[in-house]
This record gives sequence, structure tokens and C-alpha cells, in this order.
Amino acid sequence: MTTPARYRRFGWLAALSVCLLLYVMLHLKVNAVHSDVVRAEREIVRLERANMMLETEFLTRSNQVQLARLNRINFGFRAPEASQFIDGERQLARFSKPRSNDAPAPIRLAGLTSTDGVPAFPKLVSPLTGEPLDAALVKGEPPAGSEASGRRSTAVGLGSGTGQVRVPLASLGGELGQ
Repeated sequence: MTTPARYRRFGWLAALSVCLLLYVMLHLKVNAVHSDVVRAEREIVRLERANMMLETEFLTRSNQVQLARLNRINFGFRAPEASQFIDGERQLARFSKPRSNDAPAPIRLAGLTSTDGVPAFPKLVSPLTGEPLDAALVKGEPPAGSEASGRRSTAVGLGSGTGQVRVPLASLGGELGQ
């Protein structure tokens, strides 16, 4: 190869390298400007929200001032003062009046504080036979000595916690459906 052709090839390679370098620099500059634009748009949105919040607060306060003026002028209302507040139940009780004769009786609540004098819960009686139910049957266990003592009886639990009552659905002599 001749020397001018070699210089021409290096010239084209140098020009291509310079173009590539300028393209990369331009690309980086465009990305930097794009980031600045996005940051500026976010700042604008933040400032618009803050402006909207301030406008709302301004309108609310101006409405409160207007309402206070209307209440004071038209209705004669004033804001409560510290002397108008009550310290406790005794001070509140001083404002009470005696009950009138036609007033309804007050509602009273009953509470059990001890189990002294409380009668035992009555025994459950079968609605069909009228005889008291066996306690083992109510608990879901068949009575001792019966032929169903080895089987599990079908029962429904009524209530919750310690007061739950189990009512058998099947008779002791057979299974459901017999």
C-alpha cells in the first residue's frame, strides 16, 4: 500500500472516532438536560400541591373568620372562656335539679359480685319424656353400662365456654337414620 492511502485510512478512522466521541458527549448532555427537566417537573408538581394546600387553608381560615363574624353579629355567639369549663363531677352535680314527679324511673344496672346465695342451675329435663337428663349424656358421653359406651355419640354444642351444653342428636340404642 502506498503512504497516502494509509494516511487517508487513518484520517477516516480519526474522523469516525471524533464523530463517535462527539455523539457520546451529546448523548450525555441530552440525558443530563432530560434529568434536569424531570427534576424541574417534579418540583413544579410539589409546588403546585403546596400552593393548593395553602389556598385551601386560606379559604378555610377566611370561612372561619366569616363564620365567627356571623355568629357574633347575627346570633350573639362567643367562643367559650376558661371560666365556663367544669372541673369535675361534683361541679357538674351542682347544676342538677331534683327529679320531677312525672320523670321516668332511672335505669339501674345489676351486677353479681359474689356467688353467695345464688341457686344452683336447674337440671335439664327432656321435653319429650319430662324426666331429668343424665349429666353424662349432656356432656356427650353415653351412660356407663350402655351398649353405646364404645361408640361416639352425635351431639350438637350449644353455648360457648364453660357453659356449653351438648345435646345428643342420635338415640343411644342406634345410629342416625335407623
